[in-house]
Amino acid sequence: ALYHPTEKPSFLITEALRGYGAVLKTIKGQEFMQKYDKRGSLAPRDIVARAIDNEMKLSGDDHVCLDARHLNQNELIKNFPRIYAKCLSVNIDITRDMIPVVPSAHYICGGIKVDEYARSSIQNLYASGECASTGLHGANRLASNSLLESAVFSHRASINAIEEVTSIDFCEEVPDWDAAGTVLNEEMILITQSLKELRALMSSYVGIVRSDLRLKRALDRLEIIYRETEELYDRSILTINICELRNMINVAYLIIKMATKRKESRGLHYSIDYPRDAIDGKSMLMNHK
Repeated sequence: ALYHPTEKPSFLITEALRGYGAVLKTIKGQEFMQKYDKRGSLAPRDIVARAIDNEMKLSGDDHVCLDARHLNQNELIKNFPRIYAKCLSVNIDITRDMIPVVPSAHYICGGIKVDEYARSSIQNLYASGECASTGLHGANRLASNSLLESAVFSHRASINAIEEVTSIDFCEEVPDWDAAGTVLNEEMILITQSLKELRALMSSYVGIVRSDLRLKRALDRLEIIYRETEELYDRSILTINICELRNMINVAYLIIKMATKRKESRGLHYSIDYPRDAIDGKSMLMNHK
């Protein structure tokens, strides 16, 4: 992702730019990917992410750079107009300047387990896209396969729903929401601060490189955020913000628990305690209520 202090949320620098010929370098302009993989900057994203993370830790720098200055300027702008325009808006001309980049989580390869028609284990509940675990990506998603997954499984889900669901009964009378005993939460800072803490602990402890100790610490910290959020939820009038925070805590818990159970490294999941792949390579499921 583009590294810039004012960019919230982060802007994705597609790995297609690496495929087009851009090269990863340190801030000082030195190539480094050959130290990690013979394919250099064309290595798979999990290897690239770990390499960038390691280089940042070794140098103490906040980012590395993606260099596209050697590529044909007109073709570069033509093929990557959004990246060119976005970088230009923060005074970075990708035809003349290296692009400051950092690893960023932007897609989950796991999710709700579904079959080939996007059907979940709950009758008439379909899941498609990033929330679903279709098995299409394995342990390491290829560039743009998310679009293929969303399009194919959404189409399959719609066709199957038309064939399987013959009638739908709607609840005609929905009672008014009962907010008795709750108050309007005027301290939005409580939610925003918990959100910041959640993002920080997931990035620091459940990010590119994991360990049993980091995962345990993440779970301990998450437990505190969970209790505080539930107390706030119980006494506050329902808002989108607090509902989203509760959902994020729930997903974070599932990710941490599954990462803890996997005693190996595979694709995007890398643990310094278990650096090798297990022989079976099985996917893992968790029932959570």
